[in-house]
Amino acid sequence: MSTTNDDIQSGSVIGSAACNSTRRDTGNKPPVLDLRDGEQYVMSGSNLFCYKNSIVPTWRQTWTRIQVRVWSSNTFKVETVEGEEELQELERFSVWSWFQSLLREGHNETTINISLFSKKTCFKIDPSDKTQYTVKPIRKFDIYLFLVFLTGVLLFLFADSLSRSQAFFYSAGMSTGMIASLIILFFILARFLPKKSPFYVLIVGGWSFSVYAIQLVCRNLNVILREHWHVALGYVAVVGFISFAVCYRYGPLVNEKSINILSWTLQLFGLLLIYLGIQIQQVAFAIIVAALFSKNLEYPVSLAVVAWRRIRRYVHWKPEPRRLLTEEEYQKQGEEETRQALEELRKYCNSPEFSPWKAVSRLQSPKRFADFIEGSPHLMSNEVSVHVQEYGFGGSFFEDEFFDTDDEEDDITPMTKPE
Repeated sequence: MSTTNDDIQSGSVIGSAACNSTRRDTGNKPPVLDLRDGEQYVMSGSNLFCYKNSIVPTWRQTWTRIQVRVWSSNTFKVETVEGEEELQELERFSVWSWFQSLLREGHNETTINISLFSKKTCFKIDPSDKTQYTVKPIRKFDIYLFLVFLTGVLLFLFADSLSRSQAFFYSAGMSTGMIASLIILFFILARFLPKKSPFYVLIVGGWSFSVYAIQLVCRNLNVILREHWHVALGYVAVVGFISFAVCYRYGPLVNEKSINILSWTLQLFGLLLIYLGIQIQQVAFAIIVAALFSKNLEYPVSLAVVAWRRIRRYVHWKPEPRRLLTEEEYQKQGEEETRQALEELRKYCNSPEFSPWKAVSRLQSPKRFADFIEGSPHLMSNEVSVHVQEYGFGGSFFEDEFFDTDDEEDDITPMTKPE
């Protein structure tokens, strides 16, 4: 990272003022500098730093990341500890700490990731010389975390279709070949070696070296792409072509079991990306459970439908529709209801509440009414015969209703167009 002299001088002024206000005197122990969000500190020499996280993490900090950036024009070493007591112990000389410092790699630019749930994180910066270095804590929304989360969600949802896609098969094969070429090479060599071969020690060491090489390349990827882009381009072209040839030789997956295994693997990898893309573990587990439930929603829904159909047989939530009466049932029910109504009328007329003189004064035939109260029929024989002739089957009312429909159809004559 290139820095002008004016920037260094201005940063030195800001850093000096901040150091005077935040550096704590710890007696005989080396002083510790408390870092604040957004402030920039320009220091020189070996120094101790601590970052206090005073904000309680909630769901709003799902994709928030706390980082401390350190950069300089020369190399330096960083050692991170959990508390201030462990930080003071770093100043004490011991053979083990001296040996660890020799193995620790030097940087001229690095980033220290701080957990949202860590109340205090301390670290020591030991430069190789008296060159100034800059320390800046940052709390921000990390777009890369959100993209990792989004990639995991899409991979989990579309795992079935991706496992059957030829384009995904070739692209995934080429990417795996370019990223883990050394691991694949050692795996192929291990298949040709005898079981009791001393070269297995070399194979184990090769696996460890491959993992270390992958970590080293990922850590210095920006430098490789900027200064050695032609080597990186040649590696991608050669290894990508070989990986494509191997994928083309064996072809996409055809067996249904192999496709299911690939789909399950993609789903598990998608859940892993969802977990890694969220800072709050409770939120991550809740989203994972919701994703699993939504993915397999068809199974509990089908079980619920089957259970509902079985329960519905024994529980009637709505009244059943009434059955229509036949002609005989209708006639019988009419006679029964009429008989009951007449009996109720006789009882009311015989009750004390009924005024016979008032009713007799309004009737044309009081004797017939008195006979009805004593139990005689309410209709005479000639009235019954007239009713049957008028409204019975074959009566005048039935014939009029039947033949009126035919007359109406005859009245509807087609309209002809005049010549």
